[in-house]
Amino acid sequence: MTNKYKYTYGTLANGLRIVHCQNRGNVEYCGLAIQVGSRNETPRTYGLAHFVEHSIFKGTKRRHSWHIINRMESIGGELNAYTSEETTMLYSVFPKGGLTRAVELMHDLVANSEFPERQIEREREVVLDEIASYLDSPSEAVFDSFNDLMFSGSSLGHNILGNTETIPTFTSQICRQFLERYYTPKNMVFFYLGPSSAERVASVVGKFFEKLDRPTIKHTLQPPAILEPFDKYNHIGSHQCHTLMGARIPGMFANEKHTFALLNNIIGGPCMNSLLNIELRERHGYVYSVDSSTSLFSDCGELTVYFGCDPEHTAPCRKIVTEIFNRLASKQMSERALNAAKKQYLGQMAVASENNEQAALAAGRSTLFKGFVTPVHEIIEHIRSVSTDDIRNAAEGIAKQGLSVLTFG
Repeated sequence: MTNKYKYTYGTLANGLRIVHCQNRGNVEYCGLAIQVGSRNETPRTYGLAHFVEHSIFKGTKRRHSWHIINRMESIGGELNAYTSEETTMLYSVFPKGGLTRAVELMHDLVANSEFPERQIEREREVVLDEIASYLDSPSEAVFDSFNDLMFSGSSLGHNILGNTETIPTFTSQICRQFLERYYTPKNMVFFYLGPSSAERVASVVGKFFEKLDRPTIKHTLQPPAILEPFDKYNHIGSHQCHTLMGARIPGMFANEKHTFALLNNIIGGPCMNSLLNIELRERHGYVYSVDSSTSLFSDCGELTVYFGCDPEHTAPCRKIVTEIFNRLASKQMSERALNAAKKQYLGQMAVASENNEQAALAAGRSTLFKGFVTPVHEIIEHIRSVSTDDIRNAAEGIAKQGLSVLTFG
């Protein structure tokens, strides 16, 4: 796997950072990575980051919502956004030649959004419906409830969407204040992937964003305390049980993150030969869906295992998941098995690298938090350097900590 993407960096006088990657394609990807998410909310404003991200499209001093929606779509492009715990992403994908149009629109949204009260009223209903729809899907809702318990008492311990008590309180003024507080030049990165040169991108971004002048207030996040493992069952009257098991792991800046990424892939990655898929689905026929994943934040992380099964299979599935972690913690993998796992993981990376949109978004997030995009060859070196001792130590840390469990059924 080669370094398909080569990045260059720049910074405007007001502090807005730019990360650029040039290719020969006919599609352009660009956007803003903003360092704000649900972790920046208080109990009285749970859901505000996501609500502002929704409502930023509802009108500016220059445009009504209809004009915002059609600005990129009229040329065959898309305008989109999403919110996570620590990041808001505002981005666009469009045919070659639409860069100025996209950058101007994003500047208008960030600098001039007015959050018309009439539109805010409608958006409240949309978000409340989204919350209700999400709660009606236990395979999704179990993840938020699990995090509420895993990170209880911290800024990570609440739903990104907010709740029925907070959403009705959001006004145009509250949204504008949040936007002006966090959508600041030094709190954002403009990212680009496409055929335009770095000089042209910097020129266009500078033309529209260089006069954006908002002070940035530094916010220090407190790392969530490591709590005792929990074991809870929520009776929701569903025909199938949805179970999440997991434990704390180090965050995005930890040296061990590549070890945990490889461990996660071995245990329950997307391939059919993961340990969990072989044991729970192929060997026993207990589940249709099983996978594991990692979530890495700036100061902590978690590794979780999800499976859905008939109620009578929940207990044996839980036992097998625990046994897999204990086995990896107590018995060292063979070098041959580890090398095969590395080859598979690096192959998956190569396949994923063909997704230009995800590459652009990842470049924005990485530059936002680290100031640069880690070169592919360094990631490969990290993965190749993971030892059998590293895998055993990572599994041992999880086994000693104990797996927390939440079941909806």
